[in-house]
Formats: sequence, C-alpha cells, structure tokens
Amino acid sequence: MTTTTLDAPLFRGDKFEIASIGALLGFVAAAQVSIAAAGIMLFITIVCWATVVAVHHERVQVPAMFWFLAAYGAATVVSALASKEQMHSLVDCKQLVLFLIVPVVYRFARGPRAITLTTVIISVGALSALIGIIQYSFFKYDTLDKRAHGALTHYMTYSGVLMLVTCAAVSHLLFGRKPREAGAPAAAREWTGDRQWTALVTPTLLIALALTLTRNAWLGMSVAMVVLLSLTKPKLLLLLPIAVGLFLLIAPTTVSSRFYSIFDPSNPTNRDRVAMLHYGSRMVADHPWTGVGPDMVKEVYSQYRDQEAVQAVNFHLHNVPMQIAAERGLPALIIWIGFIVVVVRDLLQRFRTSRYPSIAAAGLAAVAAMLVAGLFEYNFGDSEFLMLFLVLITLPFAADREPIEAETR
Repeated sequence: MTTTTLDAPLFRGDKFEIASIGALLGFVAAAQVSIAAAGIMLFITIVCWATVVAVHHERVQVPAMFWFLAAYGAATVVSALASKEQMHSLVDCKQLVLFLIVPVVYRFARGPRAITLTTVIISVGALSALIGIIQYSFFKYDTLDKRAHGALTHYMTYSGVLMLVTCAAVSHLLFGRKPREAGAPAAAREWTGDRQWTALVTPTLLIALALTLTRNAWLGMSVAMVVLLSLTKPKLLLLLPIAVGLFLLIAPTTVSSRFYSIFDPSNPTNRDRVAMLHYGSRMVADHPWTGVGPDMVKEVYSQYRDQEAVQAVNFHLHNVPMQIAAERGLPALIIWIGFIVVVVRDLLQRFRTSRYPSIAAAGLAAVAAMLVAGLFEYNFGDSEFLMLFLVLITLPFAADREPIEAETR
C-alpha cells in the first residue's frame, strides 16, 4: 500500500489525477468507436499514469495475471528475434503496449470508479449497437459480403466487441446491486438505480450482435450466458434452448440460415477452419519453440496450404491457441494458458468476496466468451477486442482497492 508523509503534496485532486481519470474514461469510450482515437487516448492515459506514479513516488502494483502477460510478451519478442523476417515481426510486437492497460486500470479504476467505467462501456456499446442495427435495416448491411460493422472497420471486430459489452450488460442485470457490505448476505443487497438503464439497452446489444451474422460471437455469448446463469440461477439454463428456438422463429432468414450453417460440414468457411488447424499443426511441428514469428503466418501460409484449403491466403489461423503456437511457439502457448488459468481462478475468488460481484462476473463471462469465440477467430490478436477485454478482466481487481484518497488518509 502506498503511503504519503503528512508534509508531502498530495495532488490527489489536482490536474494529474483528474487528467488521468478523464483520459481513461475517454480511452474506454473510444475503444468501441475508433482504433485511432483509442490509441491516442491510451497514449495520453499511459503518460498521465506514468506522471502520477513519478510525482507520488508510487510503487507500481498489478494483479497476479499481469506477470503472465509480461512473460507472454517476452516470449513474443524472442519469437520475433528468431523470425526469418525479424524487423517485420518486431514491428508487430507494438501490440504488446496494450498490456499496460492492466496497471493503468488497476491504478485508476478503484472502488466506485469501476462501476463508472462499466457504465461507460455499456452506454457506448448501446450506441454502437444502434448504429449496427441501422446499417442492417436501412443500408443493406445484411449479407455475408456486407455486414454491419458499427463505427469500427470490420464486422469481426465489431461483433467481438459487442459480445464483450453484452457480457458486461447481462452481468450487471444479474448481479448489479449496491456494494456488498462486509459479512452481508447477497440477498440483503438492493438493486442499483442504473440497472433500469442496463435493462433498457441490453436487448439492443443482443439484436445488434445477432445481426452481425458472426457465428463465433454468437457461440461465445451463448457460453457466457451459461456461465453467468450458472453463477446465480442454474435452473434458468433450461430456458436457454427455448429462448434460442423462439428467436430463430422470429429472426430474419439471413440470421436463421447463418445459424444453421454452424452445423453444416460442407460450409466453405467451416471446411477452411478445419484445414487451417491442419496447416497450423504443421507449422508447430516445424517450429515448436519460437513459431514462425509474429505476423508471419500469412507469409508462410502458402508453404503449408494444400488442396483442402478454401482460401488461398489467410492472415491468421482463426483459432487463438493454434495461432499462438504456430506464430510464437509452444512456450508462449503454455504461458498464455497459465494466464487464463490464473485469471479464472482469481476472478472466481473475487466473485465470491468482492463488494462488486457484477464486475467480477463480467470478467468471467468475458473470458468464457473470448475462449469459445477464439476457437474460430483470432480475437486475442485484435487490438480493439484486446483493449476492451483487458479492461473488463482488470476492473474486478481494481474495484476492491481502496480509493486513493482513503488510502492516503
């Protein structure tokens, strides 16, 4: 815990702290709107964070899972140095800067601020969802070649971000109550006032997610719903198949046919994903320790591709574990699995003990959604998705920290 002497300047309400929190709020909002704006706001936030840490002589503190991310980053750099296109792979390592989101959120999103950030995420997500619905309904973004993408540049990114926001919204609906007092039973807590706002926008999020026609996000959100209901009302799991069936009855034909294609082994994209698993395993066999190098899968894909492939070139293997193993090596994959295990373990503990269980549940749902959707899409390598994902899994740890003013006192 950071301490400050009585005669030292506190700065806790001055421009450093205020600018840092404002920049963080701006970054969280921009992450769902523009990668350029999000990058600028993240840079400002990191500079403000470094300034605050330096001014107050603070010791940088992070949750345990950050050290696995740091190790994963080190393994990525080693892979880049071993790559045949060393400079190309090293340039791709710039995405590792996003891992600094963890200490930044952990420092500034303490206590009630975590709820504020969650509300911002849900509110901006609702606006983004509305844009997607308008695109689908009025501008013919309703085919596989032209899908709704909101304010973002790609429908895959858009659907992944919507999936994470919906996880946060549903979690807030199920667990969003006033902070749990020490020793108080869960039933003794009351619903917070902004639950009505979340209830209002959640259908919009779900509809927009459906209209993206993105199957991996649908599957990820479905499993996230199973996780959330298992944590609170397991009996409601029996209603999920009924809800899906009713939705398919009223859904547009493009949506229902897209859903049924999940189970079609002759579907071209299904066949191509199976083929990519084969090619990825061959890459791993040839480069087990350091992989082919960051951002090099697309460069070597033609060497491993055969007649089974549907696409001539793929930029990645549409599977997070396989992509990591093929691109960065088996050691990097083992570290990443360790990161997931530690995150899930610690989030479960937070859910049981936290004063803000809705935030911990949102983190668990986000991890479940990422893992399932990540079996069919390399979402962990998508910057916009990764930004929001890191925020959501760090907020539960920040929420239980004392506000900096109380800590100083």
